[in-house]
Amino acid sequence: MPGLGFTRDEIKQKIRKLKKLEVRIRCGVSGFSEQGLSERAKHASLVWDEFFNLNDSCGGKAKYSLKCLSVMDKDELKDVIGEFFFSVYYRFYKENGYVNTDLYDPELLAQLGLPYDADKNTIKKRFRELAKKYHPDTGGDSMKFIQLMESYRKLVD
Repeated sequence: MPGLGFTRDEIKQKIRKLKKLEVRIRCGVSGFSEQGLSERAKHASLVWDEFFNLNDSCGGKAKYSLKCLSVMDKDELKDVIGEFFFSVYYRFYKENGYVNTDLYDPELLAQLGLPYDADKNTIKKRFRELAKKYHPDTGGDSMKFIQLMESYRKLVD
């Protein structure tokens, strides 16, 4: 049974609207036809492509396939949409040089196994857990430790 009682076609339609919204937010383009896209919009790397795959296959680079979305309940879909919009606005702020110390890179947070809305204390706690695990002095992997340090510095600096 599809999530929220929507058919797969209705889910596809709603998810496609998110793509149009992202283009509007990030590129300032109100339409989404090939003729209406600005050069910036045509070449933009969309967050939507990283999140959604409207085919039934689970492969590819997208986090969520149509199959996954169709079995989610209302709260799960709400979380996916929240995560999507957080990522869209994060990318928009980053591209336009806006600095907001309350926002952390969702990709770096995901590398640490943290949710997109993690706060500074949660980040520190997770960093300490992983540092103990990967530190070479405790038998951990030195390359993973170095990657962890780089990710953490990017997040807190």
